[in-house]
Amino acid sequence: MEAAMAGAGDDGADTYLVYVNPAPPGVACQAHQLGILAAALDGEEKVNAAMVYNYKNVMSGFSARLTPSELEAVKKQPQVNRVLPSAKLQLMSSNFEGVS
Repeated sequence: MEAAMAGAGDDGADTYLVYVNPAPPGVACQAHQLGILAAALDGEEKVNAAMVYNYKNVMSGFSARLTPSELEAVKKQPQVNRVLPSAKLQLMSSNFEGVS
């Protein structure tokens, strides 16, 4: 497989996967994740612009486009466990002989 890193935009932002603690009972997953991002960023407009996708079934977290300073602010949030750069993976071959 070949991994290609998501490119930086004009604002210097890159896309990151942010792993967070699960939402407390009675709190919607997306609201919990938006709250974590809002605590790190200034203003609802920045939060809505940064959020790319939220994950709740396999992991608790979200992907967001963050500038270097925003990334550091997100990493400092107590509910954040890990932050990784997002990557696109491409198959080098679609030939799967013997696989059914």
